[in-house]
Amino acid sequence: MTSIPRIPRSDAGSPVGKADLRKQLLTARRALDSATRVAWDHAIGEQVVAWWKAEQPAALGVYWPLRDEPDLHPAYTELARLGARLLLPVVVQKDAALEFAEWTIGEEMVKDAMGVAVPADLRLQAAYPPALLVPCLGFDEQGYRLGYGGGFYDRTFAVLPEAVRIGFAYAGQRLDAVPMEGHDQGLHGVLTEVGYTAARKVF
Repeated sequence: MTSIPRIPRSDAGSPVGKADLRKQLLTARRALDSATRVAWDHAIGEQVVAWWKAEQPAALGVYWPLRDEPDLHPAYTELARLGARLLLPVVVQKDAALEFAEWTIGEEMVKDAMGVAVPADLRLQAAYPPALLVPCLGFDEQGYRLGYGGGFYDRTFAVLPEAVRIGFAYAGQRLDAVPMEGHDQGLHGVLTEVGYTAARKVF
């Protein structure tokens, strides 16, 4: 199988900036062949289902894949079959935390102003989900993630300090260290095609 090359640090030894890391990781992820992607997505999906069976949160915030992210729709279908209540994130304001909408597998979807799929019958929930599956462009062993720079999940984590935050990514997206800023929020662990890694950071 094709692997995503690890991108630890620049040749000069100084940390690589977030913008450069995003570009490199997006390029590497985009280059994955379809057979590898399908196999790895299936493996991550199995990890997600196993995690849900062990934890069984009252509701789970999931994610519609963008930019060659792992496609976990088969896992979502299995979770729904098992009785999981699934919610999708919704951008309601550019500089605000995400909101979450009830989602039923197979219902009609539309794209919002940012091009993200949301239910056509938008049923925003008053209560946030107690657990979130969070896509990562990059991640490190401390539980910090690299996203696309919009800050939506960091703002969401800030208003959900008690929520269980589980990232998912391909294993090759692990970095030696994610460049940190004051607003960055961590994950409790990351699911990849090779298993679950708990964050070393103490929350």
